[in-house]
Amino acid sequence: MLVARSAALFAVAALFEIGGAWLIWQGLREHRGWIFVGAGAVALGLYGAVATLQTEENFGRVLAAYGGVFVAGSLAWGMVADGYRPDRYDLIGAAVCLAGMAVIMYAPRGQ
Repeated sequence: MLVARSAALFAVAALFEIGGAWLIWQGLREHRGWIFVGAGAVALGLYGAVATLQTEENFGRVLAAYGGVFVAGSLAWGMVADGYRPDRYDLIGAAVCLAGMAVIMYAPRGQ
C-alpha cells in the first residue's frame, strides 16, 4: 500500500509541477496573461508541498525519483494539452526514466 500511496503522490506532484510550468509558459510565451503566470506559480508551490508528503525521509532520493515521473508526465501532458505525438525514442526514454524511478524509490534496502 505504501507504493500505491507514493505513486499517487508522484502523480499529483506531476500534475502540479507540469501544469504550473505549462501555465507559466502559456502566460508568457503564448501571451495569455499574468493570471496564467500567477496560477502557474501557485501550482508550482503546491507541487513543492505535495513532495513533502512522501514517506521517504531523504529529499534527494524523492526528487531524483520524481525526475522519472516528470519526464514521462511531461510527454503525456504534451500529448493531451498540446497535441504532441511522442516518437518511439521518446517512449523508450520515458520507460527508462520510470524504471530508474522505481529502482531509486522502491528498491529493497534492507532497512
